[in-house]
Amino acid sequence: MATGQIFSRTTQALFYNYKQLPIQRMLDFDFLCGRETPSVAGIINPGAEGFQKLFFGQEEIAIPVHSTIEAACAAHPTADVFIKFSSFRSVAASSKLALKQPTIRVVAIIAEGVPESDTKELISYARSNNKLRNYDKFPLTTLIVVNHCWLFLQVVIGPATVGGIQVGAFKIGDTAGTIDNIIQCKLYRPGCVGFVSKSGGMSNELYYTIARVTDGIYEGIAIRGDVFPGSTLSDHVLRFNNIPQIKMIVVLGELGGRDEYSLVEALKSGKINKPVCAWVSGTCARLFKSEVQFGHAVTKSGGEMESAQAKNEALKDVGAVVPTSFESFEASIKETYEKLAGEGKITPVKEITPPQILEDLNSAIKSGKVRAPTHIISTISDDRGEEPCYAGVPMSTIVEKGMGIGDAISLLWLKRSLPRYCTHFIEICVMLCADHGPCVSGAHNTIVTARAGKDLVSSLVSGLLTIGPRFGGAVDDAARYFKDAYDRKLTPYEFVESMKKKGIRVPGIGHRIKRGDNRDKRVELLQLFARTHFPSTKYMEYAVEVETYTLSKANNLVMNVDGAIGTLFLDLLAGSGMFTKQEIDEIVNIGYLNGLFVLARSIGLIGHTFDQKRLKQPLYRHPWEDVLYTK
Repeated sequence: MATGQIFSRTTQALFYNYKQLPIQRMLDFDFLCGRETPSVAGIINPGAEGFQKLFFGQEEIAIPVHSTIEAACAAHPTADVFIKFSSFRSVAASSKLALKQPTIRVVAIIAEGVPESDTKELISYARSNNKLRNYDKFPLTTLIVVNHCWLFLQVVIGPATVGGIQVGAFKIGDTAGTIDNIIQCKLYRPGCVGFVSKSGGMSNELYYTIARVTDGIYEGIAIRGDVFPGSTLSDHVLRFNNIPQIKMIVVLGELGGRDEYSLVEALKSGKINKPVCAWVSGTCARLFKSEVQFGHAVTKSGGEMESAQAKNEALKDVGAVVPTSFESFEASIKETYEKLAGEGKITPVKEITPPQILEDLNSAIKSGKVRAPTHIISTISDDRGEEPCYAGVPMSTIVEKGMGIGDAISLLWLKRSLPRYCTHFIEICVMLCADHGPCVSGAHNTIVTARAGKDLVSSLVSGLLTIGPRFGGAVDDAARYFKDAYDRKLTPYEFVESMKKKGIRVPGIGHRIKRGDNRDKRVELLQLFARTHFPSTKYMEYAVEVETYTLSKANNLVMNVDGAIGTLFLDLLAGSGMFTKQEIDEIVNIGYLNGLFVLARSIGLIGHTFDQKRLKQPLYRHPWEDVLYTK
């Protein structure tokens, strides 16, 4: 690595706050340059750990994610660049912590709007930290050799910087933009020009300008136009002067502030012996009658000393190549380069063909370049727009129109908005099935699990797992068998007797407590609601006829809630006129009614979980006297 150089082909960074695009752009640049190792060693994402998948060329790699700066630095001791990609609010604390780490020597702060007091504190800390390391004899960014080992002073780039680039070796975040722009600017292989700019946006323009009229950039840095930049124009120009591969230097300054005058002093004192092409933008400021604030914090059309004209004149007076306007800047750079080449001081690099970076699938799909199969189909909801939609209905509409849980179920389960009497019936079913006491198998399992100290989800699932053909499945079976019998026009006698011959109890008929002379109030309420609101109750009336026949056999063979819900749900589907026969058959066969039971019973199971935890009940142990021990 050359003296004064802060990046190389082996430089690795720690990226603070996960940002997929700039990290992927760094990795794509690595591949373009033929690096053997990725330039991003690790990602720091407070509160998160694990790995993040990204591409290194065509290969997918897993980059470690660390929750703290200390952990990341310990895990990646060779990563000496810290890229701060988060809001201005956390800049001071995290950047200072990074500077404290013995492995970090470059901190690049991307965030804008960093308070000046925070920036000054960071600069002061970096300089004092360098002094503690006995580097006070050297400029801020000088490279020194101690016992044949390369040692660097700590460097702060930014705040509000787009970063920097060591051409063909390493780049920070979004520096130089897209791969297409990088290729146009020939940034995949080093040239002979060192470039430093106050403007990140104008850096791309100058990269391309320099590539057109020279053999390209060797290193480029954007320090940004803050009042107190972490490192200055002259800091980097002095570095460039010590890098043998850099034969000429291009500087883009701005009006406001006095940073350019430190460069003037360096040129005047002879510290810089390479040609410097410079331009300070903002000459238009004199056209304004009063002080104007331009894009950057420091770019104010204030006093004469800080004007672009004064700075350009001062730079020209000490030997810098300064054009008469920005439009002629390119010609000045070209003339300087050709003069050096003519004198034999520059041997133009040979052009190479960089490898092709494959386009990401997502961007290729958006641009219409590829067709990619999907892996999941969803027809009931969509969360891609401004707000989630249920079967095409925005969630806000559901709330604004006063829809209920029954409407949400009809949209998400049946993919259509049913009439209010239908959704009201669904809500009644949910309420009636929510809980049937603590002794049924689902509630019992939930209670035992909750008392074992398990969490809500575990307790709920333990109860739900008991739902099946013996507990809850009767609703589906009632709908299935009654529909088949009705559609085949079987008489109640033929239906019941055929089930008897098969050894199958008629689902939806029979109750442990209720009798023909003591009907289930819930069943009566459902029947009353349906007869009042449903256009047709043919399936339910058929079930009533079957009940009449079964009661002639035994007084407990009465229609239960499962039978009422199952047959009335058939009437809801058939009577609404919104479903075809094929759709109704599919709904019954898939098990929609069991889903209704699962949804309803979850309410009760959650209630039992909370009840046991609220009562602080201890671990449940079944009593011995309730077990028959036998051989």
